[in-house]
Amino acid sequence: MSLDTTRVLEAIKEAKERSKKRKFSQSIELIINLRDIDMKKPEAKIQENIELPHAPKKKTTVCVIATGELALKAKKANTELVLSKADLEALVTDKKRQKQIANNHDIFFAEVTLMPLVGKTLGSILGPRGKMPKPVPPTVDIKSQITKWSKTVNIRVRGQPVLQCAVGTEDMKDEEIAENVMVVVRRLEGKLKRGLKNITTICLKTSMGSPAKIKL
Repeated sequence: MSLDTTRVLEAIKEAKERSKKRKFSQSIELIINLRDIDMKKPEAKIQENIELPHAPKKKTTVCVIATGELALKAKKANTELVLSKADLEALVTDKKRQKQIANNHDIFFAEVTLMPLVGKTLGSILGPRGKMPKPVPPTVDIKSQITKWSKTVNIRVRGQPVLQCAVGTEDMKDEEIAENVMVVVRRLEGKLKRGLKNITTICLKTSMGSPAKIKL
């Protein structure tokens, strides 16, 4: 048994129709409820980074923590925030600034040699948000990494047998959103012992709308 693309498209259309028009483009969120999963067993600890065919967000804000050449390349790539080692050290006692940085940026990269200092400075605030920086070498093509991770979503089970992630925005083509949904569900199928049989419901909704079920 596999998910039918036609049914995904029907649910996307329904979710959009159920949503009131807003002054901004709402996210399209995918919600997957699981069943017959023992939350105490290791196999229930699902956490996956999934690169989607189409970027699911209107604008991804990036923070790069680096020195030297990598910091220069990050600035040339129009990165929203570049932090140096000195910047990090100054953050150690500045909890307010730590929180601002964590809240205002979606993706973090850090030069691998700075990761221990990142952990000491920002680990406690980025970790619970699932935003710990991706460690990168000084020679990395940071622009291509930003492009790749801007199309990446994280799915994880946290306490309850449910997964949720953004798979697009309401102004995207239905077909693009459907492709993103299919990629996430196929990856999840591969992680579940019984595939789709371990799934109770799959729903789609706009940020402020009501959910539309995908018929399984």
